[in-house]
Amino acid sequence: MSRRLLTYVFLLIIPALSNSKAGYAQDGINDTLLLGVYVVAPDTFPMVYMENVTIKDKLPRKWARKRAKYNRLRHNIYKVYPYAVIAADVLKDVDSNLIAIGDDKSVRRDYLKGIEKELKRRFKGEIEDMTITQGHVLVKLIDRQTGKSCYHIIKELKGGFSAAVFQSIAVLFSHNLKADYDGDGEDSDMEEIVRELESTYRYEFEYKLQQSRLHASKRKS
Repeated sequence: MSRRLLTYVFLLIIPALSNSKAGYAQDGINDTLLLGVYVVAPDTFPMVYMENVTIKDKLPRKWARKRAKYNRLRHNIYKVYPYAVIAADVLKDVDSNLIAIGDDKSVRRDYLKGIEKELKRRFKGEIEDMTITQGHVLVKLIDRQTGKSCYHIIKELKGGFSAAVFQSIAVLFSHNLKADYDGDGEDSDMEEIVRELESTYRYEFEYKLQQSRLHASKRKS
């Protein structure tokens, strides 16, 4: 909005202000409105200064697509991140228990089957409702939280053959269980969103972890 346009706006206001004086018995210091002036010979117009106004145009199509892609990624991360946190906590518990079990293959096998059964009971329906894109994000976040790719985790727990089978199935759905998380590279947007989420909802995720551990303790008892 130009300053000249402002002067014409205030030209409409000034007569109303001057006419309102008729309702007072006398003029006082508080009845006077001081204004600057803008001279356009032979006329003099009242003038005021206002703060600058920034008018933004629509984003170019290229940047609008990038913004939409980022927002979709943010939505997917907020949905699947709790599962990655729980998976990391469960894996930590499994690792420590397997060390305690030792090399007894029969006991290890029964223990892992029990863990798998419990996880399916608790999360199967929720995991199955995820989209392919959300599954891809979850694979990356599990790597972030555990420091191990999903392929490596499956290989450790179920053997190389099972890992290869799961990887083959994943490829059919455009997944890669061997994918490493690169927070400083191709996953930098994901890392930025996760840090935002962690700083904002840390206590919520700590509560979910506590609930997960409670379920695990009930299972053991």
